[in-house]
Amino acid sequence: MDRDASERRVVVGVDGSPSSYAALRWALRYAGLVGGVVEAVAAWELPGLYGWSAPAVDFEIDAEDARDRMRQELTDVLGADAVSTVRSRLVHGNASDVLLRAAEGAEALVVGSRGRGGFARALLGSVSQQVSQHATCPVVIVRAGQPGQPGEPGQPGHP
Repeated sequence: MDRDASERRVVVGVDGSPSSYAALRWALRYAGLVGGVVEAVAAWELPGLYGWSAPAVDFEIDAEDARDRMRQELTDVLGADAVSTVRSRLVHGNASDVLLRAAEGAEALVVGSRGRGGFARALLGSVSQQVSQHATCPVVIVRAGQPGQPGEPGQPGHP
């Protein structure tokens, strides 16, 4: 994947969780401050297939449909005007690995503190912990506010 070395990229992991939405909004604001572009990256893989010893099963993902849903989700979070400035990518693979590769040479990698899975009381999710330990660029971990909390961008009550 050829990238313009002079381009300031801000890579953000999105997975549909509230903290990834907060990370997306944070990345957009930061990219605006540094004159960069936002790359929203979503990773998908079929869960639980490692060590699968049964006959091969044809698991198909409708990539075009998934891209459309991702674009709609980004529009819902950022609005139609802002989303037009965001590059989106849907990549097959382990989320941590996908984000680490996407962030090579980036200005920053932004992730939510917890994704859709895991334990509700965990301070960090497994992906945010993994990328914070292995990324070659600065990592920003954004924690979502309480649901409906006024003052959070994109929530009622925010100026």
